[in-house]
Amino acid sequence: MDYRSIAYMISHVFLMLFMYLFIVHRFSKRKTAGICAAAFLALCVMDTLKLVVFPQSSPAYFVVTVFQIIITQFTGLFIAKHRDSKALFVGLSASSYVIAGTVAAVGLYIWIGNLLVSMLGSIAVHAVILVVLYSRIREIWLSVQKGKSGESWWELCLIPVFFYCGFSSLAFFPLSLEDYPENIVGVSVFIITMFISYLVVFRYVASESQRTNIYWKNVLFEAHIRGLENQHSLVEQSEKNLKILRHDIRHYSAVIESLLEQGEYDEIKKVVAHINSVTDGNTVTKYCENLVVNTVLSNMMERAQAMAAEIHLDVIVPDKIPFNSYEFAMVIANLFENSLDCIKDFGQKKKSADVIIRCEENHLLVHMANEYEKEIIFDSATGLPKSLKGRNHGLGMQSVQAFSDKIGGNTGCYCENGIFHIMLFAKF
Repeated sequence: MDYRSIAYMISHVFLMLFMYLFIVHRFSKRKTAGICAAAFLALCVMDTLKLVVFPQSSPAYFVVTVFQIIITQFTGLFIAKHRDSKALFVGLSASSYVIAGTVAAVGLYIWIGNLLVSMLGSIAVHAVILVVLYSRIREIWLSVQKGKSGESWWELCLIPVFFYCGFSSLAFFPLSLEDYPENIVGVSVFIITMFISYLVVFRYVASESQRTNIYWKNVLFEAHIRGLENQHSLVEQSEKNLKILRHDIRHYSAVIESLLEQGEYDEIKKVVAHINSVTDGNTVTKYCENLVVNTVLSNMMERAQAMAAEIHLDVIVPDKIPFNSYEFAMVIANLFENSLDCIKDFGQKKKSADVIIRCEENHLLVHMANEYEKEIIFDSATGLPKSLKGRNHGLGMQSVQAFSDKIGGNTGCYCENGIFHIMLFAKF
């Protein structure tokens, strides 16, 4: 067997291993491994065609290589949970990474002339690269894929495409490293450049993701603090009013006693109703048991009251919930704020929204509905509303989707009879 066939076979093994480790799976581990194994066999058969059956045919080499690229990228997209530009980026990057091991095999064989040494060297290079990438960027890579924000990576996909084309033109086609072994140094430098570029890109991605998370946490904490301040202010005002009521209660008692002597029972009812209204008006509204969610709801309801919007609120959120209270409150704040923004310019009759938030023992349901007038554009990747305000907007919906993915939930929305509905549902 030609040493290149063995080198390519080793590269295909690490190629499929790379995809298996660095792609968030749609299927079970066993089924995903089976799909990768089938793709590996198909790539090996095509290697036989271009290296053994048609070894001297450049057109055959080119056509078969194109088919191998299609099979490789299709495999990556097929096993991916989210079949989008991020999954394609993983497949394209995998194809570029494994070239390093193949180049090592060719270089060692040219310099040493020993098949076993060159293949062992190729395996070692592949293994080192895989271990380094696994330890350095795998978690970042998987977290980026899981955070299905709808952000397009099509431009980033050009990076591995051009790296792959550059490697291929320098090392394999139309002239190989066997014909021009002096290109090995240039290819090696090219490979190092690629590794550094990828590390920089993913560190940047991680930094941006962290920055976005910090931003939304700050927004949430600000809303939480405002809610606490509002509640504190209401409690202070209520205490002041109740003190006045306690001070005046003896006067009310005297009035009631005088009215009883006169038999003015209707007037007594009015005095009692007044006392009750003062008492009820100084009660702090409690929307749910969870402090963080309650403060955010208090803040949102205050905004709704300020804009004279009618909110039909149905909330059950216990004090202890099976996920992070701050993250959940941020989801509520984002969805509630979107509803208020949608209805703020409506007339009084249409300025209303339905808010259902139920966190039961075995499931979570968040359902918000409101009328709309402007056209709602849905993102083709996520199915969620797409912001028309510009590139730096729409992060709220991305945050909602990220939370839904984290708790294993489903988020969806639809428009019906002029009403926009958005729901988040998860089973525990």
